[in-house]
Amino acid sequence: MTSPTNSQRPLGVAMIGYAFMGKAHSNAWRNVASYFDVPPFEQKVLVGRNAAGVQEAAAKYGWAETATDWRTVLDRDDIHIVDICAPGWMHAEIATAALEAGKHVLLEKPLANTLAEAEAMTEAAQAARARGVQSMVGFNYRRVPALALARDLIAEGRVGTVRHVRAAYLQDWLADETAPMTWRLTKETAGSGALGDIASHAIDQVLFLLGDRVTEVSGRTHTFTTRRPGATGLEDVTVDDAAWATLSLASGAIASVEASRVATGRKNSLQLEIYGDKGSILFDLENLNELRFLDATAPAREQGYRRILVSEPDHPYLDAWWPQGHIIGWEHTFTHEIRDFLLAVDAGTDPSPSFEDGLEVQRILTAIEESAAAKSSTIHLEASTGTTPVTVPEGA
Repeated sequence: MTSPTNSQRPLGVAMIGYAFMGKAHSNAWRNVASYFDVPPFEQKVLVGRNAAGVQEAAAKYGWAETATDWRTVLDRDDIHIVDICAPGWMHAEIATAALEAGKHVLLEKPLANTLAEAEAMTEAAQAARARGVQSMVGFNYRRVPALALARDLIAEGRVGTVRHVRAAYLQDWLADETAPMTWRLTKETAGSGALGDIASHAIDQVLFLLGDRVTEVSGRTHTFTTRRPGATGLEDVTVDDAAWATLSLASGAIASVEASRVATGRKNSLQLEIYGDKGSILFDLENLNELRFLDATAPAREQGYRRILVSEPDHPYLDAWWPQGHIIGWEHTFTHEIRDFLLAVDAGTDPSPSFEDGLEVQRILTAIEESAAAKSSTIHLEASTGTTPVTVPEGA
């Protein structure tokens, strides 16, 4: 497949799914060209199973057409990019078919519900890449400017040798035991609970920030509310409410990861703490424009965490937005993500995070589940040969 160049017709985009993630991605597609120099594209088709619902969403979100069967868009010559925002249990079938049809694929995380699916999808992505077809997993928090800056500081040696990391992603939308059943609480549709839903973000950040590899895993999962009200009465919850893991890294660093959807009072708090022998970094998604940095090489009387307001034009991505001090929000991470994806497709370069990167996260998630099932036994992970370098595109 050959995508249109800037001198040819615009890239045609089809998006599958229009609920929570579909709304976030649509906002990004609608706005990205207003702030970043990207190749021309068109929001061609929004796909959803409910005809009335998808038509209403398309009118709100700026999509020209609708469809109720995703297979129909793969046959169209005017569709070059497929953005998959459907639930995880649909990822493998849709993404594989789209890649085989020669469509560039942007896929929401996690890559799949099972390791076997993730491995097959990665093989499909590798075969498609050889034909010039690109793919990327949507770990949008890599595009938080403060976290991109944190990675730069770590890569520059500002914290020295990283010794340990604490990563906690905490929410409370299931703290109420009367909260109703959803597809996210059933293993057949969700794969896992807090583990795949939000711990995947925390694990990806450990890999992203350190550029490291996990070698050993010990984990535990727990379901606090085992039955919830559904359409026909109480239904069994078959996924975890919370998960904990200790990760050993190839560099010698140790990372602790915690994820919970029952942490009362925590709405969407991804907290990251990186401790090195020359400094440390603190971040909380609920204050996503701020980074706390301690320089341990300064005299003791001058040491202390200083607040960096990540809003300067020379901070990652922010030259496209507002004057200094004018903060951005959660939704901007998706705009940055789509900007990077479009630039990679246009240049014919490999976007990051790749399906190989998504597979690496999936391997760790699976190891945590295996460890939890074996009373927190240590699971050893073999080195993967297919991961791509973690990079922030030039100008980001």
